Amino acid sequence: MGFSNFIDPLSPDELAGLAMESEIDSRLVSHQDGKWQVSHGPFESYDHLGESNWSLLVQAVNHWHEPTAALMRPFRALPDWRIDDLMISFSVPGGGVGPHLDQYDVFIIQGTGRRRWRVGEKLQMRQHCPHPDLLQVDPFEAIIDEELELGDILYIPPGFPHEGYALENAMNYSVGFRAPNSRELISGFADYVLQRELAIHTTAIRICRPASIRRISCRRRWINCVI
Repeated sequence: MGFSNFIDPLSPDELAGLAMESEIDSRLVSHQDGKWQVSHGPFESYDHLGESNWSLLVQAVNHWHEPTAALMRPFRALPDWRIDDLMISFSVPGGGVGPHLDQYDVFIIQGTGRRRWRVGEKLQMRQHCPHPDLLQVDPFEAIIDEELELGDILYIPPGFPHEGYALENAMNYSVGFRAPNSRELISGFADYVLQRELAIHTTAIRICRPASIRRISCRRRWINCVI
């Protein structure tokens, strides 16, 4: 499964530029001889980086770069409340964040370059921190071991251990989806209902009538009791 004729919506240089902005969450992850390093943006320079074993990751790029937001459209069949964000990474050969778990669904789209992905079974696994800002799991036996090329898509459900590392300079696009529990689901739906209630009563005027405020407050108390 994948996108035919896929074209990267931004270049590695543009991604690096976004990581220089203080408002945008970004990090550099590198490793050498089994030692991992993590640094957080904004970054002023990349001159100190070598040609292998590092990745630049930028969160929520769809909120900051309009062309990348189009990558979210094919997933609009899923409810909006499940959509988290679009993380984009640029990696040089050997670059990755190591074996780890995610507690959400993720679709990984391969851009320019190639990346090898390994996915293991959903088992109880020991987690550890080779760096204070990096949570990994122990090595695992892969049930999926694939090389992704331009336009390929890999789906990884929550709780499945996985690791990916670049075989050459590579761009990757990770579309994350929250998997909320029942309390979060009910709360999210409640907020949606209350927002609609307010919108209905403020279409013609900007001030909500006292009766409407009382009704909304009652519903909020009822919802809080339920969840």
